Amino acid sequence: MKNQTQLLTYPSLFETLVLESAENNAQKIIRYAVLAFGGSALIALCAQIIVPFYPVPVTMQTFAVFLIGLTYGWRLGGLTVALYLLEGAIGLPVFHGGKGGMIVLMGPTAGYLYGFFLAAVACGWFAEKGFDRSYLKMMVPLLVGNILLYTFGLIWLGNFIGWDKPVFELGLYPFILGDLLKIALAVALLPSVWKYVNRLKQ
Repeated sequence: MKNQTQLLTYPSLFETLVLESAENNAQKIIRYAVLAFGGSALIALCAQIIVPFYPVPVTMQTFAVFLIGLTYGWRLGGLTVALYLLEGAIGLPVFHGGKGGMIVLMGPTAGYLYGFFLAAVACGWFAEKGFDRSYLKMMVPLLVGNILLYTFGLIWLGNFIGWDKPVFELGLYPFILGDLLKIALAVALLPSVWKYVNRLKQ
């Protein structure tokens, strides 16, 4: 007999705070839409917080993506990031430096942008398994999300600029410290919010 605890799925933070109180399906759809557009706007805003570095800028986008995945769940989190990419594809100035259009989605940083989707889905999946409620377990989705993001981003970058170039020096090593700080911030934030929410519900 399978261990029943392996099958447990927990509501995400925003499902608990926003969606569970919806009185009907129409209200729930409206709230989903508001969260998706609000989340894509947050990613766009964080994309403008830039520490310039060629060819991959350091931004707060990854923190926003992880936060959305962890608080929205994998379905809504993935949809929100996909919406963000669609907004950029049609030319809205949502990417770093206020850029937009398919030229960005075909450039050297495109792999990281596509990796955002995988990272958000992975973080959301782990959150729905309860990993976002524990300080220790929170490390797992964030590490997995980073691995997915950088794997996709580095493969794209290497194919774009050529593997004879120092791909890891350009696309990974400069950002490790910043990503560790973002991970620490998320680890400190989410479980603490859940503790506060659970106290309110008691």
